[in-house]
Amino acid sequence: MAQAQQQLSHKDGALFRQVVRHFENKQYKKGLKAAEQILRKNPNHADTQAMKALIIGSQGQTEEAFALAKIALNNNMKSHVCWHVYGLLYRSEKNYEEAIKAYKFALRLEPDSAPIQRDLAHLQIQMRDYEGYIQSRRNMLQQRSSIRQNWTALAIAHHLAGNYEDAENVLTTYEETMKTKPSRSDIEHWEAVLYKNYIIAESGDIQKALDHLEAVGKKSPDVQAVMEMRADYLARLGRNSEAEAAYAALLERNPDDSAYYDGFIESKGLKDGPLSEIQKAYQELADRFPKADMPRRRPLDVLSGDDFQQAADAYLQRMLRKGIPSTFANIKHLYTDESKRDIVQELAEGYAAGNLGSQTNGAAENGESKEESRFKSSVFYFLAQHYNYKLSRNLEKALDYADKCIELEPKSVDFHAVKARAYKHKGDSVKAAELMDQARSLDEKDRAINTKCTKYQLRADLNDKALETASKFTQNKTGGPLSDLVDMQSVWYLTEDGQSYLRQRKLGLALKRFHQILAIFDTWQEDQFDFHNFSLRKGMIRAYVDMLRWEDRLREHPFFSNMAVSAVKAYILLFDNPDLVHGPIPDSINGVSKSGETSAADRKKALKKAKREQEKMEKIEAEKKAALKAAKSAPKSEDVDNKKEDPDPFGKTLVETKDPLKEAMKFLGPLLELSPQLVEAQCVGFELYVRRKKYLLATKCLLAINALDSKHERLPQYRQQLKQVLADKPADLSDQVADIIKNEAGDLVL
Repeated sequence: MAQAQQQLSHKDGALFRQVVRHFENKQYKKGLKAAEQILRKNPNHADTQAMKALIIGSQGQTEEAFALAKIALNNNMKSHVCWHVYGLLYRSEKNYEEAIKAYKFALRLEPDSAPIQRDLAHLQIQMRDYEGYIQSRRNMLQQRSSIRQNWTALAIAHHLAGNYEDAENVLTTYEETMKTKPSRSDIEHWEAVLYKNYIIAESGDIQKALDHLEAVGKKSPDVQAVMEMRADYLARLGRNSEAEAAYAALLERNPDDSAYYDGFIESKGLKDGPLSEIQKAYQELADRFPKADMPRRRPLDVLSGDDFQQAADAYLQRMLRKGIPSTFANIKHLYTDESKRDIVQELAEGYAAGNLGSQTNGAAENGESKEESRFKSSVFYFLAQHYNYKLSRNLEKALDYADKCIELEPKSVDFHAVKARAYKHKGDSVKAAELMDQARSLDEKDRAINTKCTKYQLRADLNDKALETASKFTQNKTGGPLSDLVDMQSVWYLTEDGQSYLRQRKLGLALKRFHQILAIFDTWQEDQFDFHNFSLRKGMIRAYVDMLRWEDRLREHPFFSNMAVSAVKAYILLFDNPDLVHGPIPDSINGVSKSGETSAADRKKALKKAKREQEKMEKIEAEKKAALKAAKSAPKSEDVDNKKEDPDPFGKTLVETKDPLKEAMKFLGPLLELSPQLVEAQCVGFELYVRRKKYLLATKCLLAINALDSKHERLPQYRQQLKQVLADKPADLSDQVADIIKNEAGDLVL
């Protein structure tokens, strides 16, 4: 039976409050020392035990923390502090359901506790439990109705739950209770006003949103947001002349925003209008904004034939004479139209041959030779990129023009980089990496070319060299450059490194990188917690709501899908070749030779070699760690937490999994849920589900592949696999499932 809570003396009570402060300030050693001082006199004081559990849990001693928290609860089941701590421990372990239960129990014991109510609300919005969040925020508002944040938070809760009218009413009610008129500098108020307008517009009542904006917009300090919202509302209401004027005003503020041009052209009724009128409208804008690129570039999207040639000639000469390196990046989107691609190629080749029409930017007499040299090098660089591009590829010409560029400017980083790209497209990744390293050496302070060089080295499977290159821009203090790259959440590096190891069949290291990226995405998901309170405190409501919606689509990002596809491939390879758990074994060893005995002998030899290499790598890593530990200076403060050493740097635990296909589902689940439009995702889904004998799900992936790309190179192979399954009728395939597959797949399995 739980004992009654021990009462602390006045001195120990003050010491307990210090424990709480030390924990909040992350001074864990001081907090632990103070807690132990209290427990020496009061060994069964439940609240102190709970705080000690929270501190040691924050230091990574999870099991000990839970054990001590349970002891604290046994000592006093009616302590809201103990239940609150229990919830915090579960939250730190990402067991949100149990954390919510503990918070609710703590609230029953202490209904007026603001910290517990706040933590519960934050967990509910993190879990997207909107109904629970509404209830929590309503309770917090009733307790402290004078604080604006509580009103705003309740409005957000209703908004995210789809209760637009309730959200608007909450904000209106607070505005009516305000006794003093807010000043223009009251950012929190005007942000809430615009958020209210945002809610009205999202509810679908655009006219009401416009009327509200007209009433409050002139007082808002966020002038640009008001102008953008007004222009959007006018366009959606079909008031084109007013919308045109609104977008014209926005273009005066920023003539380089493509969305403003879209709105302006559409409000003029020219979206599908006569080409001559569109060209005229853009010409007027070009005259009004002589330094802007958009009004000169955008007509190229709609013009064709001679009109396109004339406009493209003027645009290209203007850009190339200025020596703008991004000219090709602006133009290449036109290449989906073959006629436009050919015209651009003809014009650029003409410039290279010296056939120029009227020069839009005449050179000054004194600087003619310098400008002509710049123009010539820009043309050669443009053509080198042009012939490198997938829709206009001619790698011999690309290399020829790259060499001409380098001849004119031997120390140009861009010119050496474009030559390296040509070799990459030729398939010579080692030569490409070598040339890109030469480009990097021309400007060692340029982070962009350093990153590009690192990527090329990883594509050539030069992992150690790539890490050395990347280390030129890392601190190298927290366990070496790789540890820094993980800390900096350098997803591109980890993905390329993992894919390189996958090509080399070093599955332990490949899976290690992919799981590190998975952890980074989990961290980004977890990072929302910091903003549930911060955004309300700072009043940045619209940005906060946008962030929540972005988080809901977080794993749609190509960074995740690219990595997840590779991770699933790694697990499938491990399932098909279990011997790879010992290290990289050449693919040929897994084949069958003329003599079965020879094949077995080769396999045994390869396994032995792989194990030796693995042991060698582990020994080198241990020596590196020892050297780093010896060189590392002692921490300045005893409260500074040293970074944990990675207990499994080679992914040995990951590759030794008993069920690789089950582990692969951690990656495949979110991949198929959030990126079903990716053919490659459906392909790895089919291969995984067939191996797991989930034939209905495999059929679903097959149908998706056929719908997305009916000419996909692997589709015939997958169709044949499914046909074979239906023909063999394995025990895992019931007659009912077979009939469903035949009905759904139809001709694909006939």
